Amino acid sequence: MKSVSDTFGGAKEDVSPCYVPDDDYDVIDENEEDYVQPPHLVDDVRVSRSPTLGGGSGSNGTATRPTIVISNTSTQPGSFSSITSAVTPITPNQRYRGWLSEVLKPLEQFIDEPIDPREYYLGLQEIAEGESGSVYAARIAENADLSKLKLPPMLKDRDVENQQHGQPMLVAIKSVAILPSGSAKLDDLKKELTLLKGLAHPDILSLDALYVDLVEDSLWVRMELMERSLADVVALVGQGLVLQERTIARFTSDILEALQYLRDNNIAHRDVRSDNLLLNSDGVLKLTDFSNAIQVSPASPTCTDAVGVLYWQAPEIRTGSYNALKVDIWSVGATVWEMAEAEPPFADTSVPADRWPPLGQPQLYSPAFREFLRLCSEPAASRPDPLELMKNGFVNNTCGRAVIVQLLQQCMAIEKAMQDQAEDSDS
Repeated sequence: MKSVSDTFGGAKEDVSPCYVPDDDYDVIDENEEDYVQPPHLVDDVRVSRSPTLGGGSGSNGTATRPTIVISNTSTQPGSFSSITSAVTPITPNQRYRGWLSEVLKPLEQFIDEPIDPREYYLGLQEIAEGESGSVYAARIAENADLSKLKLPPMLKDRDVENQQHGQPMLVAIKSVAILPSGSAKLDDLKKELTLLKGLAHPDILSLDALYVDLVEDSLWVRMELMERSLADVVALVGQGLVLQERTIARFTSDILEALQYLRDNNIAHRDVRSDNLLLNSDGVLKLTDFSNAIQVSPASPTCTDAVGVLYWQAPEIRTGSYNALKVDIWSVGATVWEMAEAEPPFADTSVPADRWPPLGQPQLYSPAFREFLRLCSEPAASRPDPLELMKNGFVNNTCGRAVIVQLLQQCMAIEKAMQDQAEDSDS
């Protein structure tokens, strides 16, 4: 089985830096009327995801997928005693001293410094945990002074409108520990923020704000609350979920739109796979986790570092130098193959080939679908770019967003049935 992406976010949506709050933390009782449980959570389920070949930044070795933690108990980032007894400094000048100031210095342009996130984001409930930190669903405080937050204008306008109409404002918060010695996780975060500063696209998951939590010495990254990863969807195919060709085409179109936008900005993602593609409640698929991404010169896009995960990794990455702007197309093909077969290509071999394995039931798919897969596995020199692939008949025959929303509802129903069945067998 697979899981929500470890990052649960990646691209920076706006040029404005990311953001921070200050003061006592409100502990929310889930039994109180104002407690808002994220819509996609189910009570008392803990699912441990199995490891697969993969890697973090600059690695193609073994990586452990994050664990999904689903519970009806609000899980705060830190113990109750540490939350209630801590006293945070009042003024920004008092906030960062000694080692904390030094570690945060490379990120200071992105931090919303005067903000204490515990005043603004309440009722945190853990929904995923991975190597780089835990991800929480949270609600924005109903009486929060949103004018103080440094957010992309469109996002702030939406929050203000929701607040005025009394609508629940749910977000995702990723907590990343700050260590005196620094960490590769903070380096990756800075790289993502710097690389995508000033860029925004509907099919790229943005990092909307960055805050410092002085109670736990951690960074809080605000992102859009997503429903699930594409990997989670594919994992349910064996449980009765059906992915029609037009549904696969919708997902593929979203991926190509994101990649073409990145290509226009000379950025290669280099880690496109189902774990790094997340769906929101409107059925929009978004690319996330830019820790392996790189900006290159169009005249010299050659790289030599081996990155990505074996099943989705372009073969030229394993042989030396490669064109960074070409490898993502191979990964798109691998992801499309995965959606058709309910497992990534080469999952049963330690030596991936230069072409995809045969489809189990090729008659189920159109000639345009099979042609799309062939084009994605072409040698790098003749591999098409995203814009060319968007002209393919398979990609142009997509289902509507409403179909994807229904698919998400089916995923929830299947998981609920699986949970009920497990409870019945235990009783």
